[in-house]
Amino acid sequence: MATDTYGTAAPGEDAIRVALATVNDPEIQRPITDLGMVKSVEIAADGSVAVAVYLTVSGCPMRETIISRVTEAVSRVEGVTGVSVELDVMSDEQRRELAASLRGGQAEREVPFAKPGSLTRVYAVASGKGGVGKSSVTVNLAAAMAADGLKVGVVDADIYGHSVPRMLGADGKPTQVENMIMPPSANGVKVISIGMFTPGNAPVVWRGPMLHRALQQFLADVYWGDLDVLLLDLPPGTGDIAISVAQLVPNAEILVVTTPQQAAAEVAERAGSIAVQTHQKIVGVVENMSGLPCPHCDEMVDVFGTGGGQLVADGLTRTTGTNVPVLGSIPIDVRLREGGDEGKPVVLTDPESPAGSALRAIAGKLGGRQRGLSGMSLGITPRNKF
Repeated sequence: MATDTYGTAAPGEDAIRVALATVNDPEIQRPITDLGMVKSVEIAADGSVAVAVYLTVSGCPMRETIISRVTEAVSRVEGVTGVSVELDVMSDEQRRELAASLRGGQAEREVPFAKPGSLTRVYAVASGKGGVGKSSVTVNLAAAMAADGLKVGVVDADIYGHSVPRMLGADGKPTQVENMIMPPSANGVKVISIGMFTPGNAPVVWRGPMLHRALQQFLADVYWGDLDVLLLDLPPGTGDIAISVAQLVPNAEILVVTTPQQAAAEVAERAGSIAVQTHQKIVGVVENMSGLPCPHCDEMVDVFGTGGGQLVADGLTRTTGTNVPVLGSIPIDVRLREGGDEGKPVVLTDPESPAGSALRAIAGKLGGRQRGLSGMSLGITPRNKF
């Protein structure tokens, strides 16, 4: 350890590197020391420290976050009088080494969630028709489970009607490292959507094979890390994406969202019945817009009728020969809509509201199933590395 002219001990390099080991890359969520991102550490006699950090790509959108985190961590080391951070960019070879390290030796184009040892619960959120609030349910369940301590990701698989980034408040852009995509995060949830790759509000005009390819990329090329739960927000109906999900992630469990009226329930039952042909499990039914609490008398006004959720559950129970429960009913709540428009899920902004409470209860049931799985003895099988 060096000493300056006034006799104050300057920090040692080991102490600086220990501090840097507490800095996680904001996209990969692993220490920058483990990722080979620390280029050099120079310590002057007066205690000032210069740290050079490699970025994965030159246009890294999180560069300011990295500078801030490194500065804060190193500044806390005893004897440090100042911190400067210099940024450099990884070479092609360094990026290839990083990608290989993150994949843990697995082959490219492999969907980790479909592997036999996967400990990630995959829920495909489906509906028979549009407008039933499927995306609102998906986003709030994801945010609630993340707030409860689970590692959660969301794939916006509704390619034509993508809306998850706005509703989750995810305004970041993905970063590509070699053939890997680093997804942005919002409210503790990693998310990927075709909307992050299209200019403005441009429509996506693709046929089936292109849809399959996009979903495959979202599942295989995105670095998700060790997720506890992955939610897939499917488009309405039983089209190409629903079939692709069954092919790419056959262990995905279907969560059916419906509204109470019989017309919607009948269509939702058809959407859930695809599980018979794809040999997937239906985890349950969520009834959205189940009623409007009167602001004057607190009585429930059945705007869309009653019983649709139970009707779907009973029909799917008969069709599949297994018990399909109603996981919960979510009342109409203007705060749920406002939260979706503002990118602030109601389960976080107003968790005790009628809709917030109902969604948190459903998330608790789904998250509880994952906690039970994580606690099982599965030998030495790790969670997904990629």
